[in-house]
Amino acid sequence: MPNRLLALLLLTVTLGAAESLAGQRPAPAGATTAAAIDTLAPAAPLSSPVLMGSDTLFLLYGHLGPFGPVERATAVNARLIHWRLGLARGTDSLHVAAIDERHELSIEDQVLMTVLDADTLPGMTRAATAAEFARRIRLASASAVQAVSVKAVTIDALYALATTVVLVLILVLMRLVFRRLYAAFHPTRVQPLRLQRFELLSAHQLGAGITALVRAVRVLLTLVLCYFYISLVLSFFPWTASLSRQIIGYVVTPLEAVGASVVAYLPNIFFILVIVVVTRYLLKAIHLVFRAIGSGAIAWDGFNREWADTTYNIVRFLVIAFAGVVLWPKLPGSGSDAFKGASIFVGVLFSLGSTSAIGNIVAGVVLTYTQAFRIGDRVTIGETTGDVMEKTLLITRIRTIKNVAITIPNGTVLSTQVINYSSLARSDGLILNTTVTIGYDAPWAQVHQLLIDAALATGNILAEPKPFVLQTSLDDFFVSYQINAYTNDASVMAVTYSDLHRQIQDQFNAAGVEIMSPHYASLRDGNQVTIPPDQLPKEYVAPTFVVEPRSGRGGSA
Repeated sequence: MPNRLLALLLLTVTLGAAESLAGQRPAPAGATTAAAIDTLAPAAPLSSPVLMGSDTLFLLYGHLGPFGPVERATAVNARLIHWRLGLARGTDSLHVAAIDERHELSIEDQVLMTVLDADTLPGMTRAATAAEFARRIRLASASAVQAVSVKAVTIDALYALATTVVLVLILVLMRLVFRRLYAAFHPTRVQPLRLQRFELLSAHQLGAGITALVRAVRVLLTLVLCYFYISLVLSFFPWTASLSRQIIGYVVTPLEAVGASVVAYLPNIFFILVIVVVTRYLLKAIHLVFRAIGSGAIAWDGFNREWADTTYNIVRFLVIAFAGVVLWPKLPGSGSDAFKGASIFVGVLFSLGSTSAIGNIVAGVVLTYTQAFRIGDRVTIGETTGDVMEKTLLITRIRTIKNVAITIPNGTVLSTQVINYSSLARSDGLILNTTVTIGYDAPWAQVHQLLIDAALATGNILAEPKPFVLQTSLDDFFVSYQINAYTNDASVMAVTYSDLHRQIQDQFNAAGVEIMSPHYASLRDGNQVTIPPDQLPKEYVAPTFVVEPRSGRGGSA
């Protein structure tokens, strides 16, 4: 029952407001609104309305001597104010007479107005137009006098009283409803707002916020009801009807302007929607093509599949930029000076602040198409050695052999030397090399064989191509031998080098060949060899010092 009563009360207020907006009272049968008269009257450069109160009876267009439509209508309005009471009561009669090329409407031998050929209504003669004007004047006069009668004013007062009662009932009902809402959103009845385990708002904060919002809604509804109540009550009385229309116009006029602007902008909205939809699905189609290229499902001669992501980003940017250029003139206010100034300001800020970023993007594109490295390659960039984890248009991320992630801007990568260990290792093999120094007393052929055996015994070293040895220098105390061995897995270089060094030590120690690195100089007589004791023969005994006496000048030693 309360819901039905509320609906009935709201319907009453709405219908009352609609009646107020429509003119508050039904127009007299003979009266015509200004909009209708503008439609019926012939087009003219200048016209002026004849009014009865706030209602337009008809428009005057013609010139009578030096008097134009405005002067003629002003004079007729003044005469109607004087004669309308007599016309409404029937004590005065309105006559129509044809005089020369015009018709005159007169009251008791006094001319009220003159009807000219320019004033005729469409499809009617001048005589018929004059008779129609006279009929409208009589009906409007009767309606105007009737509106200020005691009976009419009493009815208007009853309407105002009923509207007041309805307003009071609505306010009382709103008070009850909002009291329940305040109780429902009390902090003790509200659960805190959480995002997983993180509490965004406590129960007190959430309850207080919702209560404040509900109070604001109540105040807004009260103001709206009071606004329509005042305009509706003023519309009931003929003396304040024009003020009511003026008050309603304060809201209706801006809303009409906004509505007209929205309706006028609808073609642009549809245009924007079409461009956005087409651009979106075009990007999806482009993404499908480049994803197929990246996976190898589509292959083009001369186009490396690793270029797919970068090329897609470039094409995507160009498509979005083209769509933005097409949409720009259709945006609201795009032609205004303020919009242009803001656009220039943002462009300048972007240009000044993104110089480094643009440089990194260009460098990223160059690195992609020059194929300097790929994801997973073992590289050395500057002083950083590791595997490529990520490669974007802005940065390159490297994971070092110590499992440290290092981010390098692409501009820095492009301006420094890049060593790629993996690019040729997959096809031709990467040559790992290390150098040992052996004394001149060891046969070089034996050293070569020991180094080759050590390389072949190392994990991740290829048997073919076969390892080879280079003698890189003949130094003062030793010979430098460099072992070169092939591997196809550059990602485990450090482990392979460590295993190779172990194998070299084992091979040389087993063969009894001393490694003279670092520089090792000794008086072999009386000194133990540098081979580890556990790898020496059981019968080995360190030599003793031998002193040979030598006779010198002047006697024996």
